[in-house]
Amino acid sequence: MTKAQQVYERVNALTESGLTKADAFRQLADEFGQPVKSLQGAYYQHTRKTGAGGTGARKRETTAADAVESAKSLLERAVESIDGEIAAAKERADEAKGEYEAMKASASERKSAIKAKINALDK
Repeated sequence: MTKAQQVYERVNALTESGLTKADAFRQLADEFGQPVKSLQGAYYQHTRKTGAGGTGARKRETTAADAVESAKSLLERAVESIDGEIAAAKERADEAKGEYEAMKASASERKSAIKAKINALDK
């Protein structure tokens, strides 16, 4: 069973038990230790693969509850996106700090090697 299929089946099982898709994705994200967006991608990839996702026009009217749920879902994804941006920025900052520390630690040695070459050229 592929990861996408596993995610698809778990999300569907959770939604059948009464959870919203958004809550099901959040629960799986906690279980798998992966970002919600990653799981959503796997779910919809499998949906397209099986042809379970409709590609035609909607057949029912949008209700006020649907619109509110859609808006809420969009705002929740925006919050999760901010968390992802912060995590990525932290990762870049940690990498930059590591590079800084490595450069600082090797600076004396590199300077000495270059000065020795300069002195060799002067002779």
